Amino acid sequence: MYKTIISLLLLSLCSQVAAEKIRPNIVWMFSDDHATQAIGAYGGLLESYNLTPNIDRLAKEGMIFKRAYVGNSICAPSRATLLTGKHSHLHGKVDNAKGFDHNQQQFQKLLQKGGYQTAMIGKIHLPGKMQGFDYWEVLPGQGKYWDPEFVTETGKTIYPGEHSSDVITRRALNWMNNERDKSKPFMLMVHFKAPHRSWQPTTRWKKKFSTMTFPEPDTLFDDYQGRGTAAKYQDMNIEHSMNMVGDLKSNQSPRKEFLKKNALTGKALVKWKYQMYMRDYLACIAGVDENIGKILDQLAESGLDKNTIVMYSSDQGFYLGEHGWFDKRFMYEESYRTPLLARWPGVIKAKTRNEDLVQNIDFAETFLDLAGLPIPADMQGESLVPLMKGKTPDDWRTHLYYHYYEYPGWHSVHRHEGVSDKRYKLMRFYGKDVPNGEEWEFYDLKTDPSEMKSEYANPEYASTIAKLKKELANLREKYEVKDIPQYDINPWKVLRKRDAERKARMEADMKARN
Repeated sequence: MYKTIISLLLLSLCSQVAAEKIRPNIVWMFSDDHATQAIGAYGGLLESYNLTPNIDRLAKEGMIFKRAYVGNSICAPSRATLLTGKHSHLHGKVDNAKGFDHNQQQFQKLLQKGGYQTAMIGKIHLPGKMQGFDYWEVLPGQGKYWDPEFVTETGKTIYPGEHSSDVITRRALNWMNNERDKSKPFMLMVHFKAPHRSWQPTTRWKKKFSTMTFPEPDTLFDDYQGRGTAAKYQDMNIEHSMNMVGDLKSNQSPRKEFLKKNALTGKALVKWKYQMYMRDYLACIAGVDENIGKILDQLAESGLDKNTIVMYSSDQGFYLGEHGWFDKRFMYEESYRTPLLARWPGVIKAKTRNEDLVQNIDFAETFLDLAGLPIPADMQGESLVPLMKGKTPDDWRTHLYYHYYEYPGWHSVHRHEGVSDKRYKLMRFYGKDVPNGEEWEFYDLKTDPSEMKSEYANPEYASTIAKLKKELANLREKYEVKDIPQYDINPWKVLRKRDAERKARMEADMKARN
């Protein structure tokens, strides 16, 4: 009898050890402001340029999520959502100005308790000491492209003469190859600063892109007549808001000499600015993709690829000249969407395209599920593991909720919330400087994929709009949405002056209409 009990205990122990060995590693790669339009696998104007062969490789060997979105299209709040699995109003990071409570529940803490080695290397944009990571080496704040400084548990390190994308990759590979506890499964988060403004690529990629010309989006010279106050009076257009020196390096050769010989104005200047923007932005992305290739190659060379799930995403999308814009923030498609690709050998079928509605509130839950750990009830997303296995649950969501808060502030995008499904989108702009305190916009993406004309006043859509308003109310209740006081977060005199000029233009236009 005792031998039988001992045998059963040994069998149970062996089973636990075996389960521990087969738990997959997770490599999560994340960039800043990477538009889906700038990834070959997503198609579009830039597809033929082969800008992202290594990211595209994930789509060929795994799954591309075609309908991945964010809940608040701005850097720090998106990253807080990544860690907590919650919308901004619950994790408290509603904009880039406020602090972040590191003491709250985060997925990496649960992974660590569940037996995983955890590491975060790169940009996180959340002030304060990281928690739940066995190792962390992060850029302070926005960080620098060149000569980057990194903060760790023990102090600071500067890498003079180097580019952040290269350093982040090298440090990540060093941890994976040399510093982790190899008896445990691991979660490695590799967070690139690129391609965030002001788009400073590595020298090698800057040179390769220096003479390239890119197609212009059809809406580069949008006049915003089909939209409301927010679209008309933002401060993120290429013509007026993009800085000639800081953003476009107009003081550097050969751009400096070109501008001396060519007195560009009006549309000609916008076209030139767009091309310089694209050269720098896309060169930054090429550098990210190159380093992703190094990570994928190292996984293969070490044999880790067989039991490692690789995922790639960004904190939100970005405007590449659509509507004449750069930056993000709006719930319009270009910034609302975010890339998401995943490779899971033996589970995800190659070349799989997923069309379900997924959101960045789902990431934390997915990591926990991949590790075989329970998902806390107060997390607001859903695990993507069933989707990765090719089985969409019958009760999978049909609508997404969005809420942007940072106004007044950078780029002067009015506060707004909204709801969307696979075809329709309803947005409510509200608060300070919105006429009458509230404006609604509604789009049918099937007939108007570029969102050029709001159909909110069109009686043909009245019943659809009514249903979406009801769904918006349901999602507010489901996600426990609470009002966040509006305050001025803009400390810079130059931006205050620009805000004042913008407000004067808005008031003059309103007066002329009346």
